[in-house]
Amino acid sequence: MTILRDSSTSLYQQIAQQLLEEIHRGDFEPSGKLPSEAEIGERFAVSRVTVRLAIGKLCDEGVVERKQGKGTFVAAKQLRHGLDALRSFHEALLLQGLKSTMQVIGHQLVPTPEGLRPLFPQAAKLLCVERLHYVDDEPIALGRSHLPAELAGVVWKEVEQQPIYSVLEQVTGCPVSRADMAIRAQQADKGLAGALGIKRGAALLVMERTSWFADGRCCDRTTFYIKPERYSFVISGVFKAGI
Repeated sequence: MTILRDSSTSLYQQIAQQLLEEIHRGDFEPSGKLPSEAEIGERFAVSRVTVRLAIGKLCDEGVVERKQGKGTFVAAKQLRHGLDALRSFHEALLLQGLKSTMQVIGHQLVPTPEGLRPLFPQAAKLLCVERLHYVDDEPIALGRSHLPAELAGVVWKEVEQQPIYSVLEQVTGCPVSRADMAIRAQQADKGLAGALGIKRGAALLVMERTSWFADGRCCDRTTFYIKPERYSFVISGVFKAGI
């Protein structure tokens, strides 16, 4: 498409429309990165100001997003986590056809935190495992799990891409039968900000999951700290007459 300089439609709007069509065609896949402002300006023979107006229009419409120091990218797909089925955080991402990976960043036996003693009344110690969850190589969540101490012998690098539920069943022979979840918000502290590549004090979604074996024993308390701009929780309901 050649932009029309004598058109009633402004140059920046024409450029934005052309870029939008190319995005819809998938021209910038797989990375999603658009050319630099200088490259776009040279291509259309327009000023940097005009290019910025075009990119700004696409940003305002949620089509692209600017990443500090990296450039402009096609806006990421919104991630959804259904709350009406028992599945791991990792599995919820895989079911959407996403490139989802995990990285263990720490694991150690710790004295059972006071707040978890009612859940693990016989446990003097629990295994604390921290994992970063990535989508398209971008960290989107940190999961901090407290697990039975019998998992201390697990070589976590070897099961790095397996959900906690899978590891629990392999070690104990007992599948997870149910889970309770609570969702809240909090600000990122220094540690979370560093791990997720965000500013300290930025808003995070927090999902707290407590999981149980069929015999009533608690087997997992995991807290997920999630970057909210790409993530939403959804639940399906069925209308029942008379209620």
